[in-house]
Amino acid sequence: MIKRILTACTLTVALQAPAMADELVVSAAASLTNAFKELATQFEQEHPGTKVLTSFAASDVLLQQIVNGAPVDVFASADQKAMDKAVAEKAVDPATRHNFVKNEVVLIVPSDNLSKISSLADLAKPEVKRIAMGNPATVPVGRYTQASLEDSGNWASVDERKILGQHVRQVLDYVARGEVEAGFVFATDAATAKDKVDVIEVLKTREPVLYPIALVERAGRNDKAQAFEEFVLSPSGQEVLARFGFAKP
Repeated sequence: MIKRILTACTLTVALQAPAMADELVVSAAASLTNAFKELATQFEQEHPGTKVLTSFAASDVLLQQIVNGAPVDVFASADQKAMDKAVAEKAVDPATRHNFVKNEVVLIVPSDNLSKISSLADLAKPEVKRIAMGNPATVPVGRYTQASLEDSGNWASVDERKILGQHVRQVLDYVARGEVEAGFVFATDAATAKDKVDVIEVLKTREPVLYPIALVERAGRNDKAQAFEEFVLSPSGQEVLARFGFAKP
């Protein structure tokens, strides 16, 4: 817990510090961590002298940092609601908003699956005591999960057993370490821990899981911000994202 608090504090302090002229700051949803680190590396290679600083957390948390003045240049969200909030807050330039990848929400269990969960219906079994999911108030995967479970009639059994994570990777960690009997994450997150978790079922969501990206609306925005967004949308960027399991929107 102390480690998580220190990490969060470090992230906040880093974003409060003024960015250098050659530093491009990209805030992206936690589920984009692996892919955007690779994108940042490739972008730096193609733009010598530019350093891409990445920060990853729940989309709503990143948005709040931007609204509070963090010197961010590019914002990539895991759902439309967070980006809608960004537009409403005039935190991003709506003309630069584009959907760039698609994902899925999945039910996962620890690889040993001691509770023998084979479907959503099994989450109601008495031996299932803890189910991890993102906090719907701030985490896109949590919003997708709750809406889907409400539609399928499984929300009541999950609601009374839920353990809320502050971002999707925290939910993944809970399941991978066997601290819960099951959890809900994006398919791409599950793929990063396939030796520790198994996917049981793909959820049917009310709307497609589309990720939008946009340039932050602020004075002093790095002039390479548009180039980074264009790289993400380009065939080369899409190839990187595909390697990490993301589909085209």
